[in-house]
Amino acid sequence: MRFQVGLCIVLTAALAGSSGLAAQTPTRKPPAKKPAAPPAAALKKEPAEVSCPTPLGIGVKTKIAFCNVIAGRDPAAGVLVKIPPHRGVATLTFDLHNLHLYSEEQVKAKTAFARYTATIGVMTMDNTLINRAAVMSEFRTAADFVDRVSGGAGPGGVKAVAPTGLEQIVIEVNEADERVSLLGEKLTVETASGPPATFTQAGRPIAVVSNVNVEYRPAPPKPPAKTPAKPAARGRGGD
Repeated sequence: MRFQVGLCIVLTAALAGSSGLAAQTPTRKPPAKKPAAPPAAALKKEPAEVSCPTPLGIGVKTKIAFCNVIAGRDPAAGVLVKIPPHRGVATLTFDLHNLHLYSEEQVKAKTAFARYTATIGVMTMDNTLINRAAVMSEFRTAADFVDRVSGGAGPGGVKAVAPTGLEQIVIEVNEADERVSLLGEKLTVETASGPPATFTQAGRPIAVVSNVNVEYRPAPPKPPAKTPAKPAARGRGGD
């Protein structure tokens, strides 16, 4: 009997002690949930806004606008491509062509062969080179043209010069850049009549560009600027 009473006392004390420890243990608050990041905007692909200082013209069949890329070192004087405000890297794509001066007499005489290699630079507006692009092509007959260009005095109202060859170019543009410039660097021409000739002088057409597009993830809109609070109007003296 005494043993049972003592055991009850020990159990009661143990339970009381454990409940006291439980009461002294601090309750941890769950970590605050971070606000969910807004979902990333979907990629957009659209024709780029292009400022072309020396347009070649519009294709007779394709109705595509062709733009001469001129040799030079001043980005402001190049073919300017606007990149919309974007999050992360934007992708600029365009078709690069060579330029050929057509002669029907040379084609008939089978002396119209020409091989062109043109190189251009894609620059930021502070004259930093992003990347280079090149196109190499050969011309023998009118079938080698990408298209003829309207606006000339020749038969059918087409110009004597027209784009030939096609290289699809892909350029990545950093988030901070909202405009880039295409500038010609070098053109090498090989014909059957003599050794290759290289042209780099400023102002000379080096290549032709068309189908300029940009793919990007739109940047979130900038928060509206805070309007400074107007100072409280002071009462007039004597009021």
